[in-house]
Formats: sequence, structure tokens, C-alpha cells
Amino acid sequence: MKYDIVVIGSGPGGYIGAIRAAQLGKKVAIIEKYSTLGGTCLNVGCIPSKALLDSSHHYYDAVHYFEEHGISVENPSFDFGKMVDRKAKVVEQTTGGINFLMDKNNIDVYEGLGSFEDATHVKITKKDGSSEVIEGTNIIIATGSKPSTLPFISIDKERVITSTEALTLKEVPKHLLVIGGGVIGLELGSVYKRLGAEVTVIEYASSITPNMDADVSKELQKVLKKQGMKFNVSHGVTAVERKGNEVVVKAKNKKGEEVEFTGDYCLVAVGRRPYTDGLALDKAGVKATERGQIEVNDHLQTNVSNIYAIGDVVRGAMLAHKAEEEGVVVAEYLAGQKPHIDYNLIPGIVYTWPEVAAVGKTEQELKDANVEYKAGKFPMRALGRSRASGDLDGFVKVLADKNTDEILGVHMVGARVADLIMEMAVAMEFRASAEDIARICHGHPTYSEAIKEAAKTAWDGMPLNS
Repeated sequence: MKYDIVVIGSGPGGYIGAIRAAQLGKKVAIIEKYSTLGGTCLNVGCIPSKALLDSSHHYYDAVHYFEEHGISVENPSFDFGKMVDRKAKVVEQTTGGINFLMDKNNIDVYEGLGSFEDATHVKITKKDGSSEVIEGTNIIIATGSKPSTLPFISIDKERVITSTEALTLKEVPKHLLVIGGGVIGLELGSVYKRLGAEVTVIEYASSITPNMDADVSKELQKVLKKQGMKFNVSHGVTAVERKGNEVVVKAKNKKGEEVEFTGDYCLVAVGRRPYTDGLALDKAGVKATERGQIEVNDHLQTNVSNIYAIGDVVRGAMLAHKAEEEGVVVAEYLAGQKPHIDYNLIPGIVYTWPEVAAVGKTEQELKDANVEYKAGKFPMRALGRSRASGDLDGFVKVLADKNTDEILGVHMVGARVADLIMEMAVAMEFRASAEDIARICHGHPTYSEAIKEAAKTAWDGMPLNS
């Protein structure tokens, strides 16, 4: 079979790129190694983790907050098996939806491992060992990423686990050790902390979420610590040993002293690596770095003119929504359009509670670039909506150019900020000023009023409600 576009990988980047290409009149095929479509995000990442986060959040609220709302629930309990089953159903429904979209858009789906025969032919090896070859005028690599580890850590997938196994445990850990204080570690740590586990985070950097704004990291650590999570920053892990049903993690603190942590499970959440295993890139002549990251130009085109790469296998943040945008960009570019992505305006989100969200530059990045800026910060607890719901933690911070007032970065911690951040992403896409946002009427009472107040503080230094 010959296609206009062959997509290898059916994660958010791959399936969205395939759909957009089909919408624009291209004959499209998509190749997926696994039996379900949707990639890491839908199967063992974004979607299942949010399902467990929501379930555990409901239970946590029942234990800690229902009483103050006048709701009596005697001895709240949970069925962990049912939580996991619900998560599985959510995943099944979501991945099934991708099958529907493939049919709707007349996209041919091939199950098997895709590997290059040359620059235009892809071999599909099926589970039974049989294979077939299809041809693509253009090929899009969208094979995503896999969890990273450290060279000295042996992932046994039983007690020493990655995020994949953490989503399918048969029990709630008594003491979960989390190596890595980034998004994945904090989200999954939150799930099990809410369900009664002791959770200890061990982070090499001097703060959790080290790539986010320093104020955000500080606030999030304070709130999660209040919830009972333990943090050990500036700790470099040196060894992980399993002893029966116990795991011992050894690390050196900032003084160089060796310390030990013991738990019954250890989640290794030190990031992800591009996944290009089995692609046979060399047969197509595609260049990749030693880490497996594929090199692309501004059009996401590799060094081989008809082959493109998107998502976690290329530079930039490993985020599902970034991959989706890149899939659309490549499809539209191949259809003769002139799409664009502003990588500065891709939001970053942490789905703890309170949530964390950011878009644009951090304060440190502005300082490093010698940009003159002003900052406006407004606390969530000053909002009537926050007091009504009891979600008092967090703030909104707006960074604006000192001379032009253009918004350069926005950083939030609070209830529903994962959704609120998009107001500022849109505003920044149109190069809004802090005054612009301050003068827009925001509904009352809403969490979004914190955005208006923070923008006003950045603009003229005079918030109305604090």
C-alpha cells in the first residue's frame, strides 16, 4: 500500500497529526506497536493518572473536609481495586474513542512495530512474527518517550517501579519513596499520600519542580508538606537496593553525608527519554543524538527531507499538548499551509491539589536575559470564591515588561489553575499588557479574579482586594 503520509506512533502527536492530515485530503496510515491506540498519554500517563488523582481527591476530601461543610460520613473508606478498575474503564473509553476517530477520518491503522526499510518504506512486524511493508511519500515519527532511570538502578517493576507500574499497583504502599520531585513524582506521590501512604520525595536539585518559577516551587512544597508529604531536596541518590519487600535508597545530602531511606515501594521518576528503539533510523539516514533525540528544523523536518518527527522524540518539553500542536503543524505544512507554534506559550501544568500552571518566562529566565520586568502577585485566599470552596492555598503571579507592560510570564498555584492558565496563554498570544487584563471584567465570585488582581498589581501596584 502507498500513502501520502505514514505516521509511526499513535500517541497525542501521532493520532492528531494523522487526523489533521486526513482532514486536509491526504491518504494516511498510522502504525502502533501496542494493541490500543493513544500512546503513553492515554494508556499509562496523563489520562489514567488524572483518573486516580480525582478518585483519591474525593476520598481525601471526605476524610478531611466534608465535616466542615456539614456533610457527615462515618469512617470513610475506599476500595482501591475499584479505583483502579474505574481508571481502566476511563482509559478503555478514551482509547476506544481514538479508534472511532481513525474510522471517521478513513485512516488505515496497522498494529505492529514500525521500522524503516529506507526513507519511504516502513516495515510493520506483528506479534505473530509476520510482517508487511507500506510506502509513504512522507513519514512522521511520533514514537514518544519512555521513563528514564539512573544507571545504577535496576527497575524490577515490582518494588522498584516507574510511573507505568505505579498506575497498576495491587495495594497502597505503606511507605512510597519517590526519586524525583518533578511533575510525575509529585502527582503519583499525591495519589498515594491521599490514600494513607507515607510518601518521601528525594530530589537532586535544591527545589522540587526545578524548571518552574521559584515562587511556585516554594509554595507547592509548603502546601504538600502541610498535607504530610516529606521532602529531601539537594539529595543525590547513590544506590537503590531491594531487600525482600523493602527498598533501601541511599543518597548524599548537600553536606556530602550519606543518608538512607527505607520503604516498601520506590518510584523512580527522574524524567523520560525519547523512544526510538527498533525504528532502524540508520536505514532511512535519519540523524539522532546519543540520547535518541531526533534532530529537526523549524518545520520539524529531519535531515531526510520527506521524514518529520514530533513530540517527545524531538527537542522541547515532553508534553502531550506540545506533541498535538506539532502534529497539526506538520500536517498543515505538508498540505501547503503556513502554520506556526510559539514554544514560549506552551503551558506547563502539575495536577496536584492545589494545581500548578505556568506559561511564558520565569523570573529567573527574565533576570538571566537582562529583561527589565515588574511582578504582580495576588493570593488565592483573598478571593471570596476561594473562601467559599475552602481552597485557600496558592497565588497568581504576573510578570510584565517594565517599559511596555506586555505580559511575559504567568505562574499560578491554586484550585483549577490548570484551566485558568489558558486565559493568559491566549492573552500572551495576542501580546496583551497587564493593563489589558486588569481592565477586563471577570465574573464574581470566581477563581479567575486572582488573574485580574495580579495583572492590576503588575500594572499599577494597586490590587483592589488585598
